[in-house]
Amino acid sequence: MAKNTNKTTETVASVSDFINTIADETKRADSFKLTELMEEASSHKAKMWGPAIIGFGSYHYKYDSGREGDAPLIAFSPRKSSLTLYLPGFESKEQLLQKLGKHKQSGGCTHIVKLTDVDNTILRQLLNESFKHAETTHCK
Repeated sequence: MAKNTNKTTETVASVSDFINTIADETKRADSFKLTELMEEASSHKAKMWGPAIIGFGSYHYKYDSGREGDAPLIAFSPRKSSLTLYLPGFESKEQLLQKLGKHKQSGGCTHIVKLTDVDNTILRQLLNESFKHAETTHCK
């Protein structure tokens, strides 16, 4: 069985150095704030995963195909058009997303243009529940 090399792996790159390269002031400030919120939710320090994903905690996965690797439990990436949150699904996620405020969903990603567009209390709850679900599911 051929094993593919994962493109997104944990690196030793500096999270703050990466965030400081973001030209847009609002997105840069929001990235620092989101890092703080995710560190609170996960009790894990932020780590770079690949060149542009900021992850919190990690787990090892192995598929039936034999492919395996590591991934962050929760993560985000400050993309050009939005802050892209990588959060696992959980039972009440949809209800929280309905209360979150201005955002878009695509696949398993939540896209927020700026943090002032969303309810901070709901965002914290979403991050807390996502991390708790990911940890319970993947870290047995």
